[in-house]
Amino acid sequence: MDADEQQQVTKDFDGAVNMTAAQIEKWLDTDESKAVGQKSGGGESTGHASGRRIVKILRKKKDELTDADYAHMKKVHGYVARHSTQRPKGDVTDTDWRYSLMNWGHDPKK
Repeated sequence: MDADEQQQVTKDFDGAVNMTAAQIEKWLDTDESKAVGQKSGGGESTGHASGRRIVKILRKKKDELTDADYAHMKKVHGYVARHSTQRPKGDVTDTDWRYSLMNWGHDPKK
């Protein structure tokens, strides 16, 4: 991935992730966070695992980011963009839709 693409991925990621590392960590410890998302084999959901990875990415310096980090950042942006278009009607405060997005570092109520 060249420098221009890394810059675009970073910009997209920063636009999608509107929670801090500390906020995501605190959220991931809740029962609501653990209850949503697709789980393979009854374990941790894809979104919950992604949230843990996002925390690590947010805590890295830019020059410490790997190609795998950039690939995950791109995945996060894509998920948030797709899932945001599926917003349910009404108050979304206590919905699985919002909780799922928060696992990916995006709180639609912000």
